[in-house]
Amino acid sequence: MSPTATDVVIIDDDRSLAEMLSLHLDDIALTSKAAHSGEEGRALLEKVRPRLLMLDQHLPDTSGLKLIPWVKENFPGLPILMITGMHDMELAVAAIKAGAEDYIHKPIDIEQLDATLNKVLNRSGKTAVQATTAAASDTPKLVGTSKKILEVTKSLAVASQSDATVLLTGESGTGKELVARAIHHYSGKTGAFVAINCAAIVDTLMESELFGHEKGAFTGAIAQKEGKFMAAENGTLFLDEIGEMSPALQAKLLRVLQEGTFERVGGTQTLRTNARIIAATHRNLPKMITEGRFREDLFYRLRVIDITLPPLRDRKDDIEALTGHLIQRINTKLGKSIRGVDAATMRDLRTYDWPGNVRELENTLTRAAALARNDVIDPSLVELSNAAASQQTTGNTEPVSSPSLSLEEVEKQHVLRVLAHTGGHRGKACDILGISRPALERRIQKYGYKD
Repeated sequence: MSPTATDVVIIDDDRSLAEMLSLHLDDIALTSKAAHSGEEGRALLEKVRPRLLMLDQHLPDTSGLKLIPWVKENFPGLPILMITGMHDMELAVAAIKAGAEDYIHKPIDIEQLDATLNKVLNRSGKTAVQATTAAASDTPKLVGTSKKILEVTKSLAVASQSDATVLLTGESGTGKELVARAIHHYSGKTGAFVAINCAAIVDTLMESELFGHEKGAFTGAIAQKEGKFMAAENGTLFLDEIGEMSPALQAKLLRVLQEGTFERVGGTQTLRTNARIIAATHRNLPKMITEGRFREDLFYRLRVIDITLPPLRDRKDDIEALTGHLIQRINTKLGKSIRGVDAATMRDLRTYDWPGNVRELENTLTRAAALARNDVIDPSLVELSNAAASQQTTGNTEPVSSPSLSLEEVEKQHVLRVLAHTGGHRGKACDILGISRPALERRIQKYGYKD
């Protein structure tokens, strides 16, 4: 007897949820059948021919993650939609690497479910890739459950399946290095993760930092030095603030991406590298291309995979979870035992615009924790900008910047606001903006800031 045609098979031990899903699928003209354990699911899949499998992570006799390889082996091309009750980035990445097309969280948002069903049912399945995991304490973690941060999680899971170059874009302080480290971690690379800030090193030394130099190549080169490309062998080289790289170095980086070869400064021996390149910037690179300040061919080489990180003001639903996560880290760093923030402080944190994004939130909480005399942070310990305080007092929630402003004008406004917030303190401003002191000084001169 041949298998019967069915649109969706549901494997979930929660019978009420499975029934709810079946009813909803029926409403949108999709037929379905349900099983409530791994064993029942295997038997059901052998009887029917579904277009999609909805698979719960927690089953009475196994886990959804353990069941995926069997499904991919016996039903190649069958799309899998994981269902999980936990907002667990490590699980999400492992599921996608194992072969799941996508995942959704309980409680299930019907609009999100419908959008995911449409997306999954309209594309073919992917080749299964064996998941690799590490100790939780070593795992870079994206914190939050907002739709925007979950999309970033999915994108980094896809990026970790190949050695393709990745371009991370987003405002300073949004966590671009954290995402780069997560991609490296989940890629299972045996080599090191090596980071270099292209804005923090003067151009005359950057070439040596990247490619190394021979003894005597320039004044002070008293010995041969290996560069970052060699240090990242079999690993990942993270080029932060790639938009600050000079045109001459852009050309040399392009050669490495095209040919995988380079020479040390002052050397003639051609060396090879297999380091995976991840670049990041808060700059508008397409605008820089039109202005002749960034190579178009390098741009397309870098953005084989493009991930944009949302600013904190666009994911304020994550602030509470981020605050709890950051306080745990701050407690370890400072030797404190802060339990959290009070309700009034949380209201202030959720109202503030956070121009410095997650980095500014961490700095704000660190200062508050250092000053706290008990185990709860109250509003008196939290310093927010005058602009934010004015918005809270007047009820004005209009953004300070306008959509009609150019990127340069927005940057000027942002830099001047941060400097005002810090009272002109260069070190604090650098921390919030995520740039080096020389880069900040260039902007101060450019934008005419006066103390």
